[in-house]
Amino acid sequence: MSRPASDRVNILGIETSCDETSAAVVRDGTEILSNVVSSQVDLHRPFGGVVPELASRHHLELIDSIVTEALTAAGMGWSEIHAVAATYGPGLASSLLIGLNAGKGIATSLGVPFYAINHMEAHLYSPLIARAELPMVSLIVSGGHTMLVHATAIGRHEILGQTVDDAAGEAFDKVAKLLKLGYPGGPEIDRLAKQGNPAAIAFPRSMLDDPSYNFSFSGLKTSVRYWLDRNGSAPVADVCASFQEAVVDVLVGKTMRAAEQFGVRTVSAAGGVSINSRLRARLREECDRRQIRLLLADAKLCTDNAAMIGALAFHKRSAPDMAVEIAPSIGLV
Repeated sequence: MSRPASDRVNILGIETSCDETSAAVVRDGTEILSNVVSSQVDLHRPFGGVVPELASRHHLELIDSIVTEALTAAGMGWSEIHAVAATYGPGLASSLLIGLNAGKGIATSLGVPFYAINHMEAHLYSPLIARAELPMVSLIVSGGHTMLVHATAIGRHEILGQTVDDAAGEAFDKVAKLLKLGYPGGPEIDRLAKQGNPAAIAFPRSMLDDPSYNFSFSGLKTSVRYWLDRNGSAPVADVCASFQEAVVDVLVGKTMRAAEQFGVRTVSAAGGVSINSRLRARLREECDRRQIRLLLADAKLCTDNAAMIGALAFHKRSAPDMAVEIAPSIGLV
């Protein structure tokens, strides 16, 4: 039975942690009424990465129109918003300030609660927006973070391990730069890898056999660089496929080991790198083999977006004593 309209909670979410300006309206933590995302990829592509000053300036120029567009797409007026949420970190400090100040200002003017949301925690629970499948082991992989988390309930989670140097997404971008594939590098490597041989080059699987759940991809990136110095004429597709397979082996291997250790029947993956087709295929294979349920966030919820911010804020509203920290507040996302 659906809840009466008067009992429903509409939350305006705002996300400006890096180079996407996003606003969304989410109802009751599960129903996405709108999710507007404006990407800055074309703006930063000539520089081969995100330029913080340009990113924050662009957020400032767009934030009003993006919020207005989100309200219009949801078919709502300001009086129908019951709370506002914005990302407080981790991310680029100058970018975060734009969304935070906008969110606080809107909440104050409306006289409604404001919730500061951790970006990585929102990624963690993004696969659950339409489904409740806990406990679970979650692999969170983005441009600046790679981590494994054991979640027993929304707001109750433990970080099992995380990257000690380069994150998986960062390694994809750096290897793509070595191969002169452009920015962002992840989608290009994924595309070319489909044409290559993943067994062509024996790149290292760093920390795969380490008993901890930490990750390291800096050595893999360096190994690719040295290999290219010695074999510059090798097929690019083979390099992409072999590199990607090394990353996926480590991500999937540690995720499945954690699932078995903690006895969970659900594994999830979220964050921008979780869109990678090979990673998704391998996770499905390994989960199917073990009869473990796999939850993958929709592609639109894997990259930076405000819907996951608004959805988590609903649960914060319902349980204000929920755990908050899942990653440091400042650092590249």
